[in-house]
Amino acid sequence: MTAPSASLRRVVLIVALLNLGYFGVEFLAAIRIGSVSLFADSVDFLEDTAVNLLIFVALGWTAARRAQVGMVLAGLMAVPALAFLWTLVQKYLAPVPPDAFVLTLVGMGALAVNVTAALLLARHRATQGSLTRAAYLSARNDALANVAIIAAGALTAAHPSVWPDVIVGLGIAAMNLDAAHEVWEAARRESQDAKA
Repeated sequence: MTAPSASLRRVVLIVALLNLGYFGVEFLAAIRIGSVSLFADSVDFLEDTAVNLLIFVALGWTAARRAQVGMVLAGLMAVPALAFLWTLVQKYLAPVPPDAFVLTLVGMGALAVNVTAALLLARHRATQGSLTRAAYLSARNDALANVAIIAAGALTAAHPSVWPDVIVGLGIAAMNLDAAHEVWEAARRESQDAKA
């Protein structure tokens, strides 16, 4: 294994563990305060754990097999959008605003985790094709989503409503679908290149 690959394997393992740890924190908080955006983001943390663990395992594989894993990862990246739809229905049935302080605090913690992950992955984002691109895009998009969660907490504190939380949840779902499409396209190109 080359030094860059060994370095990347360490980075994606660290990022996977960070994501797994904060999944538990955010999932429990989402259930406690009934937050659509925190629930969608917590599922995203779990998806990011799976993405980074798959990358950790697949780095030594051929370009064709990595491209296949990239396509699987694209599918995994769409899972949080489906989870969001379920939580949206639950919020519609019980339209109670989440606790603004907890929403903001947990969003800040998530932002710290995702900025750390994005910084760790940034120098590797151009290596190993769709795999590291998936990991980097997930961390970058999640950091942007966390800023929106913090803003939703501030808006909910000023004007108690379910809408800031729901709108941010919609945004998180849309970002995940866009990133999934981008990773799918990169993996498809890699697969075509490997066959050529």
